[in-house]
Amino acid sequence: MSYIKVVLKSGKDQSMRRYHPWVFSGAIKKIYGQPAEGDIVEVFDNKDEYLGTGHYQIGSIAVRIVSFQQVEINEAFWKSQIKKAYDLRNVQGFINNPETNAYRLVGAEGDNLPGLIIDMYDDTAVVQMHSIGMYLIKDTVDAILKELFGDALKAIYNKSEGTIPFKADVTPENGYTFGQSEARIALENGLKFRVDWEKGQKTGFFVDQRDNRALLEHYSKGRKVLNMFCYTGGFSFYAMRGGAELVHSVDSSARAIDLTNENVELNFPEDPRHDAFAVDAFKYLDDIKDKYDLIILDPPAFAKHNNVLNNALQGYKKLNAKAFEQIAPGGIIFTFSCSGVVSKENFRKSVFAAAARSGRTVRILNQLTQPADHPVNIYHPEGEYLKGLVLQVE
Repeated sequence: MSYIKVVLKSGKDQSMRRYHPWVFSGAIKKIYGQPAEGDIVEVFDNKDEYLGTGHYQIGSIAVRIVSFQQVEINEAFWKSQIKKAYDLRNVQGFINNPETNAYRLVGAEGDNLPGLIIDMYDDTAVVQMHSIGMYLIKDTVDAILKELFGDALKAIYNKSEGTIPFKADVTPENGYTFGQSEARIALENGLKFRVDWEKGQKTGFFVDQRDNRALLEHYSKGRKVLNMFCYTGGFSFYAMRGGAELVHSVDSSARAIDLTNENVELNFPEDPRHDAFAVDAFKYLDDIKDKYDLIILDPPAFAKHNNVLNNALQGYKKLNAKAFEQIAPGGIIFTFSCSGVVSKENFRKSVFAAAARSGRTVRILNQLTQPADHPVNIYHPEGEYLKGLVLQVE
């Protein structure tokens, strides 16, 4: 099958030769034909040497590469790629795991499927497309999922309404494309949580913090814990299982606080150690001097684009400075950034600046990242979006 040809400017082929999966619009010299958004195109260098095949789209990232080999992109190709992701999760122990049935099945560039996210919650797949090219093959993706999981898959929910680029000439609507799910309760390391994929953030739960929540559990015994930006309370109920003396959950969203309370009740019914507050995080941190000796800072992304990077770094500095000022001596801080444009080095510099401002002795105990079901394509370092530190504050 012949595809529309995209030719790069002289010298603009180096990133693709290093297998980076994005072609920026500014690198393109000529397009032979008029591709519609979502079409498959082939990319060549200025000397007519093939470089890769991918989805064309309007915007800064003009092509998302799905193959660096000149093959036909058809249903068999997509099945092969998704099957590789499935097999990896099977090796990692996520398929048919009685203790954990919430995991990421497909992680976009990390699984060589840019634009496609699939999270599994028990018997339900929540699919999210971030490119029109992936959205146009949604029926194929559904068919592959049904074949891979068989009767174990009861529902597929497509949540692409807010993630498809606004320039695309489609009008996606969130909804079930297969079956229906009523339970909406999943398991993570034996703990239960309710998932709201219809109205919740992302696909309904942040499965990327699984390993970090498990680590927090080991730090929690006898401690007074504050879970900032708690969303649906993941860190909170791990802290409770770890033997925390008290756990307070804070989020500006009343809906998030309701879900947090539901999740705590699922695991620790009528446990008096937990309380939750729907208030602004920065205001809450103003006046809690020595009240807590374990604080979790897991804010939403402060920067999604490089043009606001400096503001984001100042935000992390301000947030962490407040925690350093308020935490009890000997306390532990779990601090995170989930901003892809914030590097590990920049994040650490912001935390360093916050620590220096506080004048307290601070030690790094653990350096944190995303779990194995969120693999990072080594040629796409932007995929390593989650970074965190566990700090002891004297």
